[in-house]
Amino acid sequence: MVKDIAVLLEDSPGALAKLGEALGKAEINIEGVAGMTVVGKGVIHLLVEEAQKARRALEANDIDVEGEREVLLIDVQDRPGVLGNIARRLARENVNIELAYLATSNRLVLGVDDEEKARRILKID
Repeated sequence: MVKDIAVLLEDSPGALAKLGEALGKAEINIEGVAGMTVVGKGVIHLLVEEAQKARRALEANDIDVEGEREVLLIDVQDRPGVLGNIARRLARENVNIELAYLATSNRLVLGVDDEEKARRILKID
């Protein structure tokens, strides 16, 4: 099962390279990634299949893992309006989206406050 791992990096040249190299050496494939700098830190979200193995590899390389969570993984078409449609369906049922980014193979990653309800609304197994 894929999970999202949240990581904090220094906002400096080579920090993301260090993360990528650590996961590569551990043979962890990054299936999705989102990142930005916030108040001098790099905030990175990674979609990985083997979360525990990824966590160990990152921590062994002195990379701060802030947490991990289960996420929804939705196959989507690459066309205008898809995100709005999905987000509106969840909003109508009062499901809050806390995290969103795209992964490989046109997949949308969503972290929500009520995963069971969201799965039912979006008809995801």
